[in-house]
Amino acid sequence: MTESPKTPPAATSGPTPGPTRRTVRSGGLPLAVYEQGDPDAPTVLLVHGYPDTHAVWDDVAGDLARDHHVVRYDVRGAGASGAPATREGYRLEQLADDLFAVADAVSPGRPVHVVAHDWGSIQSWEAVTSPGAEARIASYTTISGPCLDHLGYWLRHRLRRPTPRHLGQLLHQGLHSWYITAFHLPFLGPGVWRLGLARAWPRVLRDLEHVTPRPDHPQPGLRRDAVRGIELYRANFRPVLGNPRERPTEVPVQLVTLTRDRYVGTYLSEGLERWAPDLTRRTLRAGHWSALLEKGAHVAGMVREFTAKTEAGDGRPAKGDGPLVVVTGGGSGIGRATALAFAEDGARVVVCDLDLAAAERTAELASLIGPQAHAYRVDVADGAAVDAFAKAVAAEHGVPDVVVNNAGIGHSGTFLQTTEQEWRRVLDVNLWGVIHGCRAFAALMAERGEGGHIVNVSSAAAYLPSKALTAYATSKAAVFMLSDCLRAELASHDIGVSTICPGIVNTNITRTSTFSATTADEQAAKQARAARLYARRGFPPEKVAAAILQAVRTRKPVVPVTPEAKAARLLSRLSPALLRLAARLNVT
Repeated sequence: MTESPKTPPAATSGPTPGPTRRTVRSGGLPLAVYEQGDPDAPTVLLVHGYPDTHAVWDDVAGDLARDHHVVRYDVRGAGASGAPATREGYRLEQLADDLFAVADAVSPGRPVHVVAHDWGSIQSWEAVTSPGAEARIASYTTISGPCLDHLGYWLRHRLRRPTPRHLGQLLHQGLHSWYITAFHLPFLGPGVWRLGLARAWPRVLRDLEHVTPRPDHPQPGLRRDAVRGIELYRANFRPVLGNPRERPTEVPVQLVTLTRDRYVGTYLSEGLERWAPDLTRRTLRAGHWSALLEKGAHVAGMVREFTAKTEAGDGRPAKGDGPLVVVTGGGSGIGRATALAFAEDGARVVVCDLDLAAAERTAELASLIGPQAHAYRVDVADGAAVDAFAKAVAAEHGVPDVVVNNAGIGHSGTFLQTTEQEWRRVLDVNLWGVIHGCRAFAALMAERGEGGHIVNVSSAAAYLPSKALTAYATSKAAVFMLSDCLRAELASHDIGVSTICPGIVNTNITRTSTFSATTADEQAAKQARAARLYARRGFPPEKVAAAILQAVRTRKPVVPVTPEAKAARLLSRLSPALLRLAARLNVT
């Protein structure tokens, strides 16, 4: 391998100087390599896909160059790099050799952080899974491009176990990968690009990807690059998929899943931990190309966080890279059980409660079974306090992936018995507490642009009226409707909303519930009687926590928990009049 001297910097705009260009030779071909940023900083190597050139990374590179040494190159057959004379020159082995050649030239003696998109990801997987790759590659961020060998095993598994879900995945991916078949047909693929697709490509990106037209993309030589790049598909898909190889890696991998990708299904990464045990999963609400061309700052932020983790310590991500989960009312009951369930599942947990000691105990327990957890004292009825809590969480731990608005209080009393002060207390905690939590954290999630999930703990009382639970049922019904409205609004941000409706669950809410029109002694007696009833029922909060985790995984909108909650939900649909009659019964 040899390299040519650097040429003067190219003119560019943005916060950092433009890239300088050098030539690196690999396999007899010249590769055009572009560098910017501090050469002494960690090196990030960006690998583009089809039918792009290094220019598709302009936004990401400009952002990362503020604190990284950023390197891009035109892959063989694209841009200013040389093109192989035969199809064999496009094989994955040659492409991996190119990546290592560039890495050795721009960062001799120091591993590089590889970030790749589309076909850049496919060919980078070949390098990352090569024996000893961990000595030259510090980390790998992959966007919209699976390893073809991993894909081969994915296909085999689904063909051998043709469940309805597996068949649906195969059909869906097949329909979205139609172009691969077209590229294998003689004359068709090249002809389409030559006869008009190259001219129409900016409109395709605008209409399907919502990419704002820009003068530097697509590149002037798109038609030539696209026709040449078809050989990538023809040289690799059938040989690799037909006989997949075992391709594990010890390199830390960050998988960025694009929720609006029209070409690469999210399910293609199922089971990836088998091949990449040091795996961090992230999501971004973006399309296949809009991720780089419209949300470059978001991608750069993900890369910056990941490289910082791998640069620290022994070069591997810090312990506790699971999703960040916030649970309000986490000091006891359903809140504590939910926090512990998420911690056991590998999540980083933050709990808050009005009782700081109880929240700290939950955090202590969560830390014993999962990553380090943290506790805060927060009154969810205080909007300013919740806003401050959300800002503190974002600053100290990051934007949460899941928020569970669980804090609540119990109250029993008819409408005429319930005082204004009692109404305010119930609504301030049960309704306004949820409103405050949704507002503070949903705004952070939407701004981050990576999706997320909000869980609002309502109650079966939301659809099971009772004359003795007027204030409580009203607050929970409002949470139910709030969740329905919020779900519709946040869908465009890929933020799910689940409403959890427990029935009779054995928690300490009965010991703190209040009762209208009672003396202190009468209230204590009713609290004790309710606690005995709930204890005899014996439905543990851990089962509610399990339902919450499942709701987040499946993005289920409404989840009744306990048999009576499910029966009441069904009856509310089949015979609401019967429930209205039952509401007249005395239940206290």
